Parts: sequence; structure tokens; C-alpha cells
Amino acid sequence: MSQHEEKTSSGDWRALSVAISGTFMATLDAGIVNTALPTIGQNFQANLPMVQWIVAGYFLVISCLLLLFGRMGDMYGRRRITSLGFTVFTLSSMLCGAAPTMGALIAARVGQGVGAAMLMANGPAIIMSAFPGPTRGRALGLLGLTVALGSLTGPGLGGVLIQGLGWRSVFYVNLPIGLMGLTLALRFLPRLERRRDERLDIAGAVLFAVGMIGLLFVMSQGHDLGWGSTSVLCGLGVAVVGLGSFYLWERRCEHPMLDFSLFRIWAFLSGNIVAFLTFLSMFTNAILLPFYLHGQQHLEPFATGLVLSSLPLAMGVSAPVSGYLSERVNFATLTTIGLAVTSCGLLWLSFLASDSPLWRAYVGQIIVGLGVGIFMSPNNNSVLSSAPQDKVGLVSGVLALVRNVGMVSGIAVAISVFESFQGYAKAAGAQPDAAFMVGFRAALTTGACLAAVAGCLSCFRRQLFVSPPPQEHRVVRKGA
Repeated sequence: MSQHEEKTSSGDWRALSVAISGTFMATLDAGIVNTALPTIGQNFQANLPMVQWIVAGYFLVISCLLLLFGRMGDMYGRRRITSLGFTVFTLSSMLCGAAPTMGALIAARVGQGVGAAMLMANGPAIIMSAFPGPTRGRALGLLGLTVALGSLTGPGLGGVLIQGLGWRSVFYVNLPIGLMGLTLALRFLPRLERRRDERLDIAGAVLFAVGMIGLLFVMSQGHDLGWGSTSVLCGLGVAVVGLGSFYLWERRCEHPMLDFSLFRIWAFLSGNIVAFLTFLSMFTNAILLPFYLHGQQHLEPFATGLVLSSLPLAMGVSAPVSGYLSERVNFATLTTIGLAVTSCGLLWLSFLASDSPLWRAYVGQIIVGLGVGIFMSPNNNSVLSSAPQDKVGLVSGVLALVRNVGMVSGIAVAISVFESFQGYAKAAGAQPDAAFMVGFRAALTTGACLAAVAGCLSCFRRQLFVSPPPQEHRVVRKGA
């Protein structure tokens, strides 16, 4: 066997290091910045609505640009877009750390969002291209482990940096990681010829961004402003018009940003629906459990962090194992098992009481983490494998977009269900703590049901999923 054939069969693990660097930096940054929000608000004497734009602006930009940068990765080469992503994210991190005002910080965070979108949209696509052989599942499993490690490290490292060096250090910590990722990308990712027979769909990108801004505004602000308020209804109108126009434009565009024919592939469609429902169900727990631990268990922040960190720790254990098994076991079998475990974990957490022993919260978090870890790698593998090789960057962007919208939607669903049932309990005469638990149980039960529905769909997918024929792995090692 030649060296090239051996590399093609076993995969390019050096390219994996590029995807891992970008993923770790993005997930680490999210946890660190969330930890620093109270300190940043106090430093700039900013109120909560202003401070929340540090996070909201970041995720809004990512969601608007994921499809565009996934498509650009297919057209111009993932080496170019990924290298640019590391550069933009690193420079923006430096500007965040040096920001003199809250406005400047939010603007720099928008820049970070642009860089993060480039990295998120092309990370799985790098793995797809570098691992055409049977080791792809293992590589995706290691990417899942990286997500878990970044999520696990972020809050703790953020607390140490803020206490020892101040809040600006949480942005400067990205500089060495970003420079390392840029060096790896330039060294190990292959150069690709630009597709000169295709043009970038700028009009489609603008229409999609307008629609996503309206949709995310509705999902994130609907509860606070009222679902029937004028602002929310206007946002819904913008979302409908923007996304509707985007669909009509893409159907007639010669070189569309999003090829809607992909949704006729059942493995692609069902995998994305299942992923959306999974992240939606997860975030009913992610948004409400900290309030339970603080308000009902009266834990200090450090103890709360330990409980919350048990989920990514369990995910870090199960994701690589599931990725390895996905090379030998039907994708749908693993995803169905993972979703069943996730549903059981959320249901377990829904039975918590104000005086429950703390170990029960740990066990619930571990069960959910194991389930999500089992689900994620094979589901990503099935979706990426279902698409043509020349659209893998776009598919990677769709997966990341589904994840982001699922998280935002999960927060909206959790808060809406929680507030509704808590309000019913208070109206019936329940005390505040008892009313809180009524809303908490209702929201977590909703999350468990959503995970169960996703599991049923995944089980049904097993009957229809057919692995596509292996595609030739071609890399043109010439380019500008």
C-alpha cells in the first residue's frame, strides 16, 4: 500500500488538529465570557439588557453567517476560510480585551462572531474531507470530546483568570490558541483550486441574514416583551418575509447558497430535525438547572459549577466511544440509544425536589451528558455522509446553524413553559419555592418529551437510512 493510499484510508490526523483547535477555542470562549459578564457589567456600569448583547450579538452574527461561510469553504477552499477565521477571531479577541467602552466591546464581539462562524461552518467539513475512510467516526468522536473539554474548562478557567488578572484576560487567552490554530491551518490543510464556474450568492446571504435576525429576535425576546406584542409580531413578520424570500430566491438562483434539493435526502433531513430537537431539549435543562441549584439547593457558584460540569465530563467520555462504534454500528441505532438515554436523564431531573440530595442532580447531569455524547458523533457522521462531497462545507454550516437555533429555541421554550406553570401554581396559592418547582418540573418534562420524540424519529430513520456510496477523495494541491 502506498503512502498516499495509507493516508487516505486512515485519515489525515494533522488536519484534525486544525478542526480541534478552532472548536476548542470557540467553546472555551463561550464559557469564559459567560463567567465574566457580571464583572464586565460592573466595570462599565452597564445594565443587564446592555450586557446581554455581549452574548446575543455574538450568536446572532454566527447564525446569520454560518451558511455563507460553509458555502465559501466549498467554493474557495477550507484552508482559506479557516485561516481567515482564526485571524479574525484572534484579532477580535485582542480588540475585546482592549475595549474602552461597552459599545466597543460589543462591536469586537461581533467580529469574534464572524471569525467563529468561519471556524464552525468548516470544522466538520475539514474532518469529512480528511477522513474519507473508516476512521471518520473516531475523528468526529474526538471533535465531540473537544466540545466537552472546552465547555468543561471555560467556566473554571474564567473564574481563575478574572480573579487573578481581571476580566480582560478572558479575551487575551484566545491569542495563543488562535495563533496556534492559524499556523496549523496554513501548514496542514491542502490548497484547493477556486471554483471559477460558480458565483457567491450575496443576495441569498442578505435575505437569509434578515430572516434569521427576525427569527432569533422573536425566540429570544418573545417571553420578555410578550408573544403578542407589536415588537415581537413585527419581528415575526420580518422572519417570515426574509426567510420566505430567501427560499423563493434560492429556487431560481443559478448558484444558490443553500441547495434545497439536499432536503430531499432523508438522512440529511431527518438528521437535522433530530439534532434540532435534541439541542432544544438539552437547553430546557441548561437554562433552568442553575436557578434550581442556586435558589432551591442554596449552592455557592463554585459548587454549582461542579454540578454543571458533570454533563460535559460525561459527554467527553461517551462521545469518542460512540464515534468509534459508529464505524461498525448503524448510525440510527446509536442515535436512538443516545436520545433514549438523554430523555431518561431529563425525566430523572424533572423529579428533583427542593430537598433532594445533591447526588441526584449529579446523576441526572451525567445521564444527559452520556446520552448527548452517544448521539452527537454518529448523527453528524450520518448527515455529513449523506451529502455530495462538493457540498460538505454547506452541510457543515447547516449542522452548526441547527445547533445554534436549537439552543436559542430551547431557552425560549424552557422559560415559557416554566413561567406559565409557575404562574398557574402561584394563582392556585402555592408558595414561591413550591411554585418554582412546579414550573421546573414542567419544563424538564417538556425537554424529556422532546428528546423522546427525537428518539422515535431516529428509530424510524433506521428503516430508511442507506449509506451513500463512497465518494472519491480528490484534492487539488495547486491554488492561489
